[in-house]
Amino acid sequence: MAEAEQQPGSCPKDDVQHIPANLSFMVPKKEIHMVPDMGKWKRSQAYVDYIGFILTLNEGVKGKKITCEYKVSESIENLLALLNTLDRWIDETPPIDQPSRFGNKAFRLWYTKLDQEAENLLRSVIPPALGAAVPEVALYLKEAVGNSTRIDYGTGHEAAFAAFLCCLCKIGVLRVDDQLAIVFKVFDRYLKLMRKLQKTYRMEPAGSQGVWGLDDFQFLPFIWGSSQLVDHPTLEPRHFVDEKIVNEHHKDYMFMECVKFINEMKTGPFAEHSNQLWNISAVPTWSKVNQGLIRMYKAECLEKFPVIQHFKFGSLLPILSVKP
Repeated sequence: MAEAEQQPGSCPKDDVQHIPANLSFMVPKKEIHMVPDMGKWKRSQAYVDYIGFILTLNEGVKGKKITCEYKVSESIENLLALLNTLDRWIDETPPIDQPSRFGNKAFRLWYTKLDQEAENLLRSVIPPALGAAVPEVALYLKEAVGNSTRIDYGTGHEAAFAAFLCCLCKIGVLRVDDQLAIVFKVFDRYLKLMRKLQKTYRMEPAGSQGVWGLDDFQFLPFIWGSSQLVDHPTLEPRHFVDEKIVNEHHKDYMFMECVKFINEMKTGPFAEHSNQLWNISAVPTWSKVNQGLIRMYKAECLEKFPVIQHFKFGSLLPILSVKP
């Protein structure tokens, strides 16, 4: 997306910060308590900014490989170092012996460390001049890795990570020319971290629709991954159910990487264990897949109370209604 067409929630231009000078940061809190509160969310500045951010990145990665050339700023490097630290903590916190197969309680030890250290970790990403924003932004990072009580993970946690990145854009830590690196470096690294958490601690899917859901854990990489494949000269949606083709292209395309992970984690015919994805393989073009997934994301994630009831609102993603 050209800078002149910048959407709400997209990364600010290099010469401006996206926050008003008089903004008071606050630790985000729950605002959606009952189903009727969903109207507040859909009318909120947070919703406009969040979906604007997702769509801006969707446009930015269109037709591009993960392996293409793009700028990697110091802020991106700092975020990757933070995620590498969280990965190392998994190695330092092995699963414990327990009778139940799923939900290994060692995840709680790992999470406690993140809960205690999140703000310190973020001080290496957010410059001292914006130090007041750290507690607000840290909350989204802590919400992005799963629930420590239920030891589960799902699209609501994934949305918290996207909100975390959106906040970093709004305070000017991430900028317009970081867009490709946000998806191909930071979000991709986050996905690898989440997959390692899921496998190591046998995390349950949060609110999974089972075989009728798109995926047990993720949604956004399917949106951005389908955008990457728009107008591809040879790869069509029907090809992603072919394991050989997936294995050949997974390093270049996020969509193929997600399918590869599903193939590794599930057994049996693809049409049975991932029926919704199987249906998508019949769509004629990646452009139609992308548009359909955006509609599905809004309907199945952003407009579902069980997902959005956990979303937190602060000064950067406020519950305040958008002015008409």
